[in-house]
Amino acid sequence: MPQPCPLCLSADNKPYFCDSKRSYRQCSRCQLVFVPAEFYLTAAKEKAEYDLHENSADDLGYRRFLSRAAKPVLNRVGANAIGLDFGSGPEPVLQSMLQEAGLKVSVYDIFYAPDESVFNTNYDFITATEVVEHLHEPAKVLERLWQCLAANGVLVIMTKRVIDVDAFSRWHYKNDPTHVCFFSAATFSWLAAKWQAELEYVDKDVVVFQKNLD
Repeated sequence: MPQPCPLCLSADNKPYFCDSKRSYRQCSRCQLVFVPAEFYLTAAKEKAEYDLHENSADDLGYRRFLSRAAKPVLNRVGANAIGLDFGSGPEPVLQSMLQEAGLKVSVYDIFYAPDESVFNTNYDFITATEVVEHLHEPAKVLERLWQCLAANGVLVIMTKRVIDVDAFSRWHYKNDPTHVCFFSAATFSWLAAKWQAELEYVDKDVVVFQKNLD
């Protein structure tokens, strides 16, 4: 019996691709491509991979990279908006950038900033940059974030998108052992329908969900 899809929990999924290290399946319902749980790293090995990252607030290239997630926030929220950077990493550069623009930003990271009290607040915006591809339980995590979003708030997700099997076979993104969930435009459309949210593709790897007024 195949593992249920970790996003929509459907049991209807099929083999998508296989390489020398892992196999990949695709959900027939939400189109998520995912790695079966047997290939997940332990928490210690996963953190060891993240500890190798060297992303600094002084790195102008990294700031330009993150600006593609910052700009959709700054274009959509007011001056007094409060937000959450989910999956902020060891050095929360995006938090710094948004605070420089006058916003108030909390951070959460399962390894580096694990204070779960941040989930007791409603936010005008939430950012998740280069994090959803790491989620072992995307259904649980993304629903938690959505429930923390205030009416008319925005959720900005940055992750590279699946195109097709041929592109996937040559895709460096799949080779990171901590990457276990791969989203496509169809997957994001499924999420938007589930949430009854407005969805906008603002860049090749950035999408914005806007929560409708209750």
